[in-house]
Amino acid sequence: MKTVILEVRAPGEAMAGFSQAWKSGKPEKAARISFATPELLWQVLSAKRWELLKVLCGAGPISIREAARRVGRDVKAVHGDVTALLNAGVLDRADGGGIVFPFEAVKVAFLLEAA
Repeated sequence: MKTVILEVRAPGEAMAGFSQAWKSGKPEKAARISFATPELLWQVLSAKRWELLKVLCGAGPISIREAARRVGRDVKAVHGDVTALLNAGVLDRADGGGIVFPFEAVKVAFLLEAA
C-alpha cells in the first residue's frame, strides 16, 4: 500500500531527513509531506479538503468536476481547495489533465507538547 505521512517538522529536520535518504541511497518506506507548524497543517488540511482527500485516496487520476461530484460540492469551491492542495504539494496534476492523489493511505503525525 502506497502511504504518505503528513507531518509537522521544522524545515531543517525535513532537509536532514532528505539528506540522509540521499546519502544512503535508500528511500523511506512512506512518502512524507512536511509542514513547518501545526497551524499551517490545519490551514492546508481543512475539513472540506480532508473530505476531498478521502475520496481521492486510491482513485487514480480524475477531473475536478468528478471530484466535486464525489464530495457533493460545487465545482468552483472544489477547484479552490484543489488549488490549495496542489500549491502545498499534497495533490499532483495528472498526465492528460485532471488531478491525482497518488496514495492509498494517509497518516498524519505530529506531537503536541506542554509549553
